[in-house]
Amino acid sequence: MSTNNTPNWGEPSIGKRLDEAIELIQMELRHAITYVNDAVIPQVRRESIQGLRTAADTLRNLADRFERQSNAPAAPSSNPAEASPPNTSGEPRS
Repeated sequence: MSTNNTPNWGEPSIGKRLDEAIELIQMELRHAITYVNDAVIPQVRRESIQGLRTAADTLRNLADRFERQSNAPAAPSSNPAEASPPNTSGEPRS
């Protein structure tokens, strides 16, 4: 009389269970990749474009401000000592 020493007689073998698990993992990975390609990447692109446009507007405004400041005439100083040329003779200013 022969007896089967294999435990869990009638249940799937370890190899078959691993194959099924691998198939499930691959299927989930395909779904994750599809989600990333269809939802995440387009959203990141939209937000990146908006961020670049905002940065460009900010830089344009800053450049305009620099340009206005460089074209504006220098304001006269209210302190006459600051407006006079530096004293190089070593004598105090009067």
